[in-house]
Amino acid sequence: MPSFRIASSLLCLVLSTGAFAQDTPSGDQAANAADLAKKLNNPVAALVSVPFQSNWDFGIGEAGAQRYLLNVQPVVPVSISGDLNLILRTIVPFVSAQSPVPGGSTTSGLGDIVQSFFISPKEPTKGGWIVGAGPVLLYPTATERTLGSGMWGAGPTAVVLKQENGFTYGLLANQIWSFAGWGTTNVNAIFLQPFVAFTTKKFTTFGLNTESTYDWNASQWTVPVNLSITQMLKVKGQILSLQAGYKYYAEKPAGGPRDGFRFAITLVFPR
Repeated sequence: MPSFRIASSLLCLVLSTGAFAQDTPSGDQAANAADLAKKLNNPVAALVSVPFQSNWDFGIGEAGAQRYLLNVQPVVPVSISGDLNLILRTIVPFVSAQSPVPGGSTTSGLGDIVQSFFISPKEPTKGGWIVGAGPVLLYPTATERTLGSGMWGAGPTAVVLKQENGFTYGLLANQIWSFAGWGTTNVNAIFLQPFVAFTTKKFTTFGLNTESTYDWNASQWTVPVNLSITQMLKVKGQILSLQAGYKYYAEKPAGGPRDGFRFAITLVFPR
C-alpha cells in the first residue's frame, strides 16, 4: 500500500528529527518543556499556535482519485476574566481534489472556514478535568461550488479532557446546522473527535483519534482513524512540532477515500 509506506517514511523522519535536533533538557528547562508538551495536546490550552496540517487522501471514487487538504489552524487564547479564557480555534482549508470519475478535472481553491469559540476555566476541575464550551460558526468561503456548502452555519461545541502520567485523553465535539445561504442542501452534521495520546520524556507524542462526522441528512458516518507521532523541538529559537500519521477510513460514504496520511508543522509561541 503506497500511502502506508509514505506515511511510515514520514513517521521515521519525525522521530529522527527529534533525535538530532535537541538534547533532553534538565531542571527548570525540562519542567517548562514538559508543560509545553502537555499544552500542545490540549485543544483549549492558553497557548498561541499555528498548525499547518497537510492531508492526503487516496482511492476516491471510480477513478481512485487523490485529494490534498491543507488546514491552516491558528489558535489564539484571550483572557476574559481572572478565571476564564476565550480560545479561538479557526480552520482555514485549502483543497486540491482530483475528479472522482475518469476524465474529470482537478478542482482547487479555498473551502468553508470553521471557527470555534471555547470559554474555558484557567484551572482544571477538582477532579483534574479540563473543559471548554461555546459556539462554532461555519462561513461559506469556498471559492468553488464543489469545495463547500454555500451555507452559513452555527451550533454548539465542547471539549473535555484529562492529563495525567504522560497521557492525554478526552473528546472534542460540535454540531452545526445551516441557517442561511445559497447552497442547495442544508448542513446538519455532528463532529466527534475522541482522542488519546502519550508523551514521552523526550517530548515525543504517540496519538490515536478519530475525526468522525455524521451527516444527519444522509444518515451517513465518515470515520477516519488516525495514528500519529508528534515531536516537539526548537529550531533557531523557534519552538515547533512536527507530526506525521497514517489514516484509515473505517466508515465512509460510497466512493469515499480508502486511506491517507498527514504531515503537520505547528509553530508555537509561548507566553
